[in-house]
Amino acid sequence: MTSHSIHWSCDADRVVTITFDEPGRPVNTIGEAFGDEWFATVQRLVAEKESIAGVIVTSGKDSFLGGADLNAIVDPSPDAARRLAAMADPFKRGLRTLETFGRPVVAALNGSALGGGYEVAMACHHRIAVRGSKAKFGLPEVTLGLLPGAGIARSVRLFGLVEALQGLLLTGASYSAEEALERTMVSELVDAPGDLAAAAKRWIAANPNAAQPWDRPGFRIRGGTTTFAGRDDVLGALPALLRKQTRGAPLLAPRVILDAAVECTKLDFEGALKVESRAFLRVLSSQQAKNMTQAFFFDAQELAKGATRPAGIPRWQATKLAVLGAGMMGAGIAYQAARSGLAVVLKDVSLESAERGKDHARKLLGESVERGRMTQPDADAVLARITPTADTAALAGCDAVIEAVFEEQALKTRVFGEVEPVLAADALLASNTSQIPITALAEAVSRPADFVGLHFFSPVEKMPLVEVVAGKRTSPQGLARAIDLVQQLRFVPLVVHDSRGFFTTRVILQFAAEAFALVLDGAPPAAIERAATMAGYPVGPLQLVDELNLRTARKVIDDAKGHPMAAHPGFALLDRMLANDRAGRLHGRGFYDYDERGRRLGLWRGLGDAIAKPCAAIPVTDMQDRMMCLQALDAVRCFDEGVIASHATANVASIRAIGFPAWTGGVVNFVDQYEGGTRGFVARCRELATAYGERFAPPASLVRLAETGAPFRPRAATGAK
Repeated sequence: MTSHSIHWSCDADRVVTITFDEPGRPVNTIGEAFGDEWFATVQRLVAEKESIAGVIVTSGKDSFLGGADLNAIVDPSPDAARRLAAMADPFKRGLRTLETFGRPVVAALNGSALGGGYEVAMACHHRIAVRGSKAKFGLPEVTLGLLPGAGIARSVRLFGLVEALQGLLLTGASYSAEEALERTMVSELVDAPGDLAAAAKRWIAANPNAAQPWDRPGFRIRGGTTTFAGRDDVLGALPALLRKQTRGAPLLAPRVILDAAVECTKLDFEGALKVESRAFLRVLSSQQAKNMTQAFFFDAQELAKGATRPAGIPRWQATKLAVLGAGMMGAGIAYQAARSGLAVVLKDVSLESAERGKDHARKLLGESVERGRMTQPDADAVLARITPTADTAALAGCDAVIEAVFEEQALKTRVFGEVEPVLAADALLASNTSQIPITALAEAVSRPADFVGLHFFSPVEKMPLVEVVAGKRTSPQGLARAIDLVQQLRFVPLVVHDSRGFFTTRVILQFAAEAFALVLDGAPPAAIERAATMAGYPVGPLQLVDELNLRTARKVIDDAKGHPMAAHPGFALLDRMLANDRAGRLHGRGFYDYDERGRRLGLWRGLGDAIAKPCAAIPVTDMQDRMMCLQALDAVRCFDEGVIASHATANVASIRAIGFPAWTGGVVNFVDQYEGGTRGFVARCRELATAYGERFAPPASLVRLAETGAPFRPRAATGAK
């Protein structure tokens, strides 16, 4: 039997092999036709049961099976969610039939099984993966604002309630084959893909009466069900577990997952399947699911593929990279470049300083070896690619340079003047700056067409994004090479155009500035911090500024004097803080107090006295909307000014680079998902403008869209078909 994407074969041992192999696609997905094909295939197993000894489920591709086709989720049509749920029904019925039709079933996992793929694996009686492969296993749906529609009931029974929630459902974590074996997510490992079939047949022969644990008499969920003794201790810990995962943010999927998982433990398996189906439809129908799927899947995929790269220019690859400045940023860039296979010359003012930069890589590599993520020989090879130096002549032959010295324009231009003559004649010239205009820096070099900004985020090894800034004289070839270099470093390029603060710095400054304004308005600092984290920001704005350093923030504002990004009235608070010698965590005193190790002790109790304004009762929703709406408004202005042109870039950059609440799907989706779309957003901004100031007045471009009911992001730009 051969169907569109599922193939059937039976050998002399009466073992049927079902192979997923969707034509014309690199990965098998669960699309609209898949559910019916899958159910028909399983029905054939039932019909031919007497001639079958066992079943192997595997894939004809490098990976096993991915999740659902996500286009239907971001489809704006009102019945999209219902259609997707209907598509899931035969898939789920097929899984239940597979595990109960009376023959042993083995998942031969030749590659990654994530989402729906791992749901199929859980419905098999035995799961075999390949040792040492790059395959990953897990249920990552929650990271897209979704939940596993066929994975909750089985996971709580396979792993226990708390472990299923903590290890899979609420985290969306994925695991290597070895990690999955340790967590009992897979049952067995083999040395090579070619060994899978033989291992599966051995298990089938040894287990002719295989059945799922929950289908055997007397089954109890690991750790007990919610009716067992000690139930209150388990249930009492779950809200804390949810809080740990969401940090209080208004994320729908984790809450629904928690409720459904607990309810699944109270019911028999058939009842549990109905619970997860209801939960699946509830989340699937939500705006949050559309927002997060658009941002974290479609937008991220678009950028990772280099959609913003100038067309028609041949791909380029650097071979030897110069990094100027061996501080934390330069050291992080050197480490990432060496890990990506480039030879790196790490230059600082002294060899001792450059060696300290290399020590940063040595420390990170040592940790990787200790955790089993890398062998010592591989770590040694990476470290050997970094050459520390204080000698400009050592940069000879470098075909790319990234300057990462102190954020001072005069210093940066002087450094480029010194090194450019030594580099390869056509070397890519890049400055790691967070806010100094690239066009101005390019005046220091002889080839401004090859000069770009590469704004890395800290810490580099944990923030795989780079804001790629095209100056006014940057050529399409220079921009293309910069994007190629970023991708060579295994980072995601966020392409923007030159302006003071670019996109990320100016938009995040609005978050901080509005928090400052709230302090000046008399809002309790603790309430401001809590309002921000409840809105979905990863940290409160006052804590964020303490980490960045108040003197640095003041310098950025001073450098931007005359630019709208520096005009916010809230920045007056910086002067009051600095006048009280409160410069941030690095100095042990900022909005928070710190101990000698730099650990936060609590908000500075003297902040109210420094402001000398009575406590004001500002509604939490107003606090949150003041911060979020102001950032979104500045993003709109960035589009108006030509600083940014890609909606995908704006969404991904706002969430992953500067911490805009993930549930919104980013600053662009935040505008469109507002109740009433652009009309609702404009109306809310006008309310805020009346109450708190003209900075909330919506730009004319947005008002025009609202008047026609048009979205901020054109529908054609979404992932929907």
